[in-house]
Amino acid sequence: MTQQERAVRTRRTILEAAAAVFAEYGYAAATVADILKTAGVTKGALYFHFDSKEALAKGVLEVQTDQPLPEQEIKLQEIVDLTMTVAHRLVHDPILRAGARLSADPNGRKHYGSAWPMWVDMLTENLAEARRRGETLPHVVPREVAEMLVSAFNGVQLYAQLETDLNDVEQRVSILMKHLLPSIASPSLLMRLDVAPDRGARLLGGSAPVPESA
Repeated sequence: MTQQERAVRTRRTILEAAAAVFAEYGYAAATVADILKTAGVTKGALYFHFDSKEALAKGVLEVQTDQPLPEQEIKLQEIVDLTMTVAHRLVHDPILRAGARLSADPNGRKHYGSAWPMWVDMLTENLAEARRRGETLPHVVPREVAEMLVSAFNGVQLYAQLETDLNDVEQRVSILMKHLLPSIASPSLLMRLDVAPDRGARLLGGSAPVPESA
């Protein structure tokens, strides 16, 4: 392994450790000592990559949208896929859980920001393309819908976190999409969109079917 490869791996190890600590304790209660213990690296290695707890939080937020997903013939399916894979990853990936907690912290986010604008930008771009393809209803304004979806998702995610420790978040997000899509999608596409609760799990496992061409 080259020095550069080791550095990349070490940085990722630190980020994952920081995410685990932030997800469990929140930003204010998390300490660099906790992160060092979880990561199993030296203080010098951590500060080589991140010079503060604030920088660690920013680093965790910056990788929230890094999960690549396969392109679909129906652009609205890509929006569903993004939503359902995030729901699935919240259960299994501390980086996503940390991002959700950090983004919703009204005090901490003053220092390190939030992942919400990144999600809104990504969804806005996808919705704009879906609108250009004629997949949406004429009244759809991409950024308005993107902001609504991000805010609704975070409400569902928070409810699932408090009520069931995220055990049913995929089911709840699936229900959200079933009720939201009729106000967005062209009626001819609705029956072709896969919004099943296990859509995210199948996609990340490589077994989700590709919808037929529009």
